Amino acid sequence: MRNDYLKAASAIIRQPNILINVVSRRVKQLKAGSKPLVDSLEKLDMEDIVLKEIIEGKISYELYSDQMKSTDNAFMNK
Repeated sequence: MRNDYLKAASAIIRQPNILINVVSRRVKQLKAGSKPLVDSLEKLDMEDIVLKEIIEGKISYELYSDQMKSTDNAFMNK
């Protein structure tokens, strides 16, 4: 994994746990056949491709909200 990509992506997604989750989920998508959203002249590892996607603003994330949790619990209790 390229250290410069990791530092740049860490400046965008500041929480390490969230960054790890975003990268791992996107790597799974790439392994399953999704096309990379960025071009590169060099051969990059999948993790580096994802970090570059984050840096270029091609992918983002959304946190699971407490409101959604309470809605899910309401359905589970029925």
